[in-house]
Amino acid sequence: MAHAPSFTSAPVRRAMRLLTAPIGGAKLSPLSRSVVFDATRAGQTQPSSRLYSTNVSSAPVSPPQVSNKRAILFPGQGSQFVGMGRDLYETYPIARQTIDEADAILSSMPPSISPSSPQEEGYLKRVMFEGPQEELTRTENAQPAILTTSIALLRVLETEQGLDLKESCRFALGHSLGEYSALVATRALSLADAVRLVRIRGDAMTRAVTDKKGITAMSALVVRASKLDDLIKAMLDIQTELSSTGEIAEIANINSVVISGTVKGVDHASKSLQFRKIAARAVDLPVSAPFHCSLMEPATRAMKDALANIHFQQPIIPVISNVQAQPIESSNDISGLLVQQVTDTVQWRQSLVNLHSQQNDISDYICIGPGKVICNLLRKEYPLDTIRSVSTVEDIQQWKL
Repeated sequence: MAHAPSFTSAPVRRAMRLLTAPIGGAKLSPLSRSVVFDATRAGQTQPSSRLYSTNVSSAPVSPPQVSNKRAILFPGQGSQFVGMGRDLYETYPIARQTIDEADAILSSMPPSISPSSPQEEGYLKRVMFEGPQEELTRTENAQPAILTTSIALLRVLETEQGLDLKESCRFALGHSLGEYSALVATRALSLADAVRLVRIRGDAMTRAVTDKKGITAMSALVVRASKLDDLIKAMLDIQTELSSTGEIAEIANINSVVISGTVKGVDHASKSLQFRKIAARAVDLPVSAPFHCSLMEPATRAMKDALANIHFQQPIIPVISNVQAQPIESSNDISGLLVQQVTDTVQWRQSLVNLHSQQNDISDYICIGPGKVICNLLRKEYPLDTIRSVSTVEDIQQWKL
């Protein structure tokens, strides 16, 4: 008789990281951190008696010796749109070379899990430039498409506008998938390896919930910054309520708040948070898998295998880890952090808080990649900062540092 898999580690790590980071200004007391509930094992109703440490630091990031106040950012899944990269491909040889390189790499890989994602040469370009949107949005297609477009934009800036990342930026970071773009941008990872890895990542994420089609969900919540601490504590209570049902609801992102899990679990959490007047409303997201939650645990095993033979270089500027909200200290740590990132909460808000701290004083952001989602979020959070989006040929032609 098959047993339901146990997903215990990611939710526990997630809860403790969130509770120990000063998201809304006030930290929780040591007593309130001393009990963590494992909400994902069916039938378990008792809190864990162990203490779990966190590796997400709220301390200021130690800056390198560069005098500017600039960081470069890359978007994650959800920023894709039909037509992305086409103007670049038709205008700049370096963009054409980059997109063709990625396309050739994908065509040489084993077939995707999706029958609508064939591996013939030219497929990546076709789905990027022509769609349809449903096909582009598939995780195994969206991830390499967004990565490729982001790096094509960066390479055009470097060749056409003379952008020198090492001289002009102090930090790099990317949202979820965007962390791979940040690693390529900082020369820690080759484009070829990155394209292979994100295709494997997308496939693995899809495979992780193949037998759960129609019963997983992600929902975006409208939550005021002053309510974030209350949200985190309430989610622990909600997970305890769900623990005897086998349903799952976990925080996937703590900037624009997103919860991820099973349909019933996410629905219960959304209604409960609205009833408690913590969330104003909830909006279901049109995604193919419940990212950054314990349901993605099978994907971590695939990524661990895929990353085993990848050699990372030390980034030319510090890359902020989604898992730690701090710079990756050693290239030897990158593989483990990318594996952990699959199931863990994206510590995006804490990453920005650390960069914006008095010690670092980052106040100039360059957002490179398709769409303007990250750019718009930053403008909402830091309206007085310099925030620039580079996503089109027009943006490149108007470029000024």
